[in-house]
Amino acid sequence: MEKYHSAWGGRTDTAGPRLLVTPNGWSPARILGMRLLLVFLLFCFVFTLLWADRDGLRDQIDGQVTLSDVVYFTMITVTTVGYGDIVPVSTRARLLDALVVTPIRFGIWFLFLGTAYQLIIRQYMEEYRMAKLQANLDGHIIVCGFGHTGMSATKELLARGTQADHILVIDRSEERVRLAGTLGIAAFQADTTQESVLRDAVIGKAKAVIIAAGIDDANALILLTARHLNPKVRIIVSAKQEENVKLFKQGGADAILSPATFGGYILAAAVDQGHMVQYLDDLLTTRGNVALVERTVRPDEIGKSPADLHPDLLLRLYRKKTMYPYLNLDQAGPLQKGDIMVLFTSSPTDTE
Repeated sequence: MEKYHSAWGGRTDTAGPRLLVTPNGWSPARILGMRLLLVFLLFCFVFTLLWADRDGLRDQIDGQVTLSDVVYFTMITVTTVGYGDIVPVSTRARLLDALVVTPIRFGIWFLFLGTAYQLIIRQYMEEYRMAKLQANLDGHIIVCGFGHTGMSATKELLARGTQADHILVIDRSEERVRLAGTLGIAAFQADTTQESVLRDAVIGKAKAVIIAAGIDDANALILLTARHLNPKVRIIVSAKQEENVKLFKQGGADAILSPATFGGYILAAAVDQGHMVQYLDDLLTTRGNVALVERTVRPDEIGKSPADLHPDLLLRLYRKKTMYPYLNLDQAGPLQKGDIMVLFTSSPTDTE
């Protein structure tokens, strides 16, 4: 296991979200030290109360309650041992034990149990969850960054039929990780610029990587790391600045999108062309009545002409390294095995 703190979200067979492990920035040694200090302070507090009210205690052996007796009685009382050799005899001492010492006693035991869980049990549970998830990851999509862009992309993937267990979200924000968990998606909190994090995400078996960290510098580092770990995986990068598009292309990105620039185009078009903007939204999202899809030629379509695809409209045809636009489709001839088509259709089409 790596040294970053992970949090896993998802859904079980029930309607509620799976248990999410809260990330913690403290080291195990610091957690243990702070809790031991708290136990010591509580012990001192109980000792002070009992010492101030030592006249309400009785030593069954010699009848005298000394400083060492109070220390001893404090320890056996807090730990619930209770040998019975020193006992509270006054009403005030008994009320003090019942109303103050007993809640502190339970609090200390909860601290011990919580420490055992945090330092031992949770570690094994986290390792088990991670190992189980890694074993099932194959052909999945890794979303690096779950801000507005990453979240929108993830929701659209789900709407297009991608199974939730085929999406893995990685983000540095605990809040965003928890939000991904409510969508039924596995997620963990980590820095995706680190090679070890992408290895834990099983990038070697991933189908695609969507990089939307929100900062172009981070996006570039994630891109280079991802491409190094898996030269064949499809990588889609979100560019904040248009001048970085060329840099991402040189880094090996398969597709580069600039949401801010694209959004600016749409905003400008909306000034005089409101219906066109509405149509674009209809075209690009699953909630519309029309769709723009990309898929390979099916076996039953081999040998057919583009006109035979009616009512679908073939806009572009990709054959090996050659692209045939709509106006030059006649040059491509009949459809062949391995051809990739960009289709305009009146309903969502299987993109496999």
